[in-house]
Amino acid sequence: MERVKDQTIGIAVIAQNEADRIMKLINSISFADEIVVVDSGSTDGTPSLCTQMGARVIQRPWQGYAAQKQFAMECVRSDWILNVDADERVSEALAHEITAAVASAPPETAGFSMPRLSFYLNRWIRHGGWYPDRKIRLVRRGKGEWSQDALHERLIVQGKVIPLSQPLYHDVYRNIADQVATINRFSDVAASEKGPRTGKHLLLGLLHGAVKFFESYFWKLGFLDGYAGMVIAANSSWYVFLKHAKAWEFSLKTPEK
Repeated sequence: MERVKDQTIGIAVIAQNEADRIMKLINSISFADEIVVVDSGSTDGTPSLCTQMGARVIQRPWQGYAAQKQFAMECVRSDWILNVDADERVSEALAHEITAAVASAPPETAGFSMPRLSFYLNRWIRHGGWYPDRKIRLVRRGKGEWSQDALHERLIVQGKVIPLSQPLYHDVYRNIADQVATINRFSDVAASEKGPRTGKHLLLGLLHGAVKFFESYFWKLGFLDGYAGMVIAANSSWYVFLKHAKAWEFSLKTPEK
């Protein structure tokens, strides 16, 4: 897969204990000129596995998603940087599209976005608000910066962004337990940002949760994804309620023993 112009492409990845799936990612980015993996203390052999597969591994204590991704991106020396997560894979069609895009990119183009297609519960999820889930991930060196949002970090690009059409694959959760653990972790952060709330806020969370289920399962056609769509809608609803409930919990006074 040769590029017409001399434009190098580097990969920036952050990882921690991803030995069970990072090989799929690295195998999918053979077109890259360099791969940088910033590891935050893996204990499952992830660093040595990445090194064996040709990646440059840098150890750095965990600083949060945005800060970690920013550091990884700044470690890449190539002209273009593709930012991916360890649970993602570049489809063959997207790999061809990326190499062609950077070869012909005019100077005013600073980045490219791409649709992300998630695989969960043994099927591709195309409804319920999960697709196309477009992300800006490919950026010209020096033209992008990761936002410092606690939960939903995003790549902010200085310049024109062009949409690509081929998908970035996402092995979103290992199983339902993994999704529930993520919901619990993210709702902690969301509740902390909200701060202490009243009981009325708790009731509002119950209403919002019900609306979220309707939105995901019916309005955004999640039922077309079968039982997986039902699980996704139910867990999405639970997340919405849980962040309200945890914010209400902050308002409770701890009784003296």
